[in-house]
Amino acid sequence: MSRDAPIHSWPGSYYINTEKRWETGTLSLTRTMVRFVSNQSKESLTSFRLSRIMDIKMESSSFIFSTLTVLEEGNVKHWFGSLKPNRVVVFNVLEHFWRERLLSPGSEARGAECKPSKGSELISLVAGAQRRLEDTGKVLSHQGEQFDNAMQGLEKIDSDLGVADKLLSELESPPWWPFGKLPWKTQQEAKAEDAARAAARSAAGKGSGRNKVIASIPAIVTKGGDSDLKPGCLLVLVSSLEVLDTNCQLIHRFERNDIDEVRVHSPYEITVRQRFIGKPDICYRFLSAKMPEAMSVLEIQYRKKVEFTSEYTAFRATPVSSPCDTEGQTWNEGLLQRCQDTELPLEVPAGALSQLQVHILQPSVSQSEAQELKQMLMQLKSLALEAETELERQDDVLNDLTSSTDRATMNVEKHTCRMKKLL
Repeated sequence: MSRDAPIHSWPGSYYINTEKRWETGTLSLTRTMVRFVSNQSKESLTSFRLSRIMDIKMESSSFIFSTLTVLEEGNVKHWFGSLKPNRVVVFNVLEHFWRERLLSPGSEARGAECKPSKGSELISLVAGAQRRLEDTGKVLSHQGEQFDNAMQGLEKIDSDLGVADKLLSELESPPWWPFGKLPWKTQQEAKAEDAARAAARSAAGKGSGRNKVIASIPAIVTKGGDSDLKPGCLLVLVSSLEVLDTNCQLIHRFERNDIDEVRVHSPYEITVRQRFIGKPDICYRFLSAKMPEAMSVLEIQYRKKVEFTSEYTAFRATPVSSPCDTEGQTWNEGLLQRCQDTELPLEVPAGALSQLQVHILQPSVSQSEAQELKQMLMQLKSLALEAETELERQDDVLNDLTSSTDRATMNVEKHTCRMKKLL
């Protein structure tokens, strides 16, 4: 089942309190659950929701064995030992997803047993579309800056070609030369100084725009293997990706043009690789509960370099955020349970039963939800219009770039022919 696909799994052992013994198996983390499955019986020894976790600690069993304990609601304590590669890695990953789930406004802490209304589902969908459009607008703005920089470069080339034309004209028909300093030498030196200053200003302005942060998410980072997972942060900038530690110190910076591959293992895990010839590649792996927010930008910036692995197909059938999923419960069982909770009579006329099903499966949209949807749709419309305006402006700039490039190419060819004649 795709909803049971684990985000990460670790071999280890679980302490069965009723039998006073340890059982080997696999500890796995899914979108909403933590589960331990026995290697012998292939049955789930324990499973609980992330929203029910009260605390996660690293402790010792009998003062000797290093273990990881998870305290569940109701003062139920779960002991996990012999975790591989080590308990620190498992602790970092579990704590990250648990805390991000608690801090998330759409977390299952709202109540996993209650089905959200149709209005809240629509609001969630529109909010996701709005975030995606905002990220697209940021990337579109950066693309416009690149077009403007290219246009400035072509204007500088056109100016230099004008100076070259004047110098070639003087060489082709020089006035009487009084054996003094050549006049065009001073012009060339002054032009070179002006060009150097303009290039410095352009580089400074370009650098400031390239360092704009588009997205910042907390993540579990590793450079080597699964035994070195540590908490950190992933910064998605206009021109690069930055890896930071918990103290916001830079660990590594991937320039946008240097990235060769962005491999997506799941909606929560990616690998960024920079390849080299003659030395080892630089590869970082990121695991984050907020990775879907960064992926909306990465798919646009690195669309030709993003690769989806076979592991990713296990998550494609279900939404990225599904806090109201119930493990091991079919649709009919859920409907029957809700009917029992509302204490409805067992014998209901056919027409009334049909109305009951419609009322349960399709809750009405309240006035407040409708008003919020209207405001969000207006914001979406405004963002779409701004994007359309920017695209039209960039289309005009692109046309100017094409004509300027053609004109510069023609002038360069003409000047080359004139210089060959002088030689």
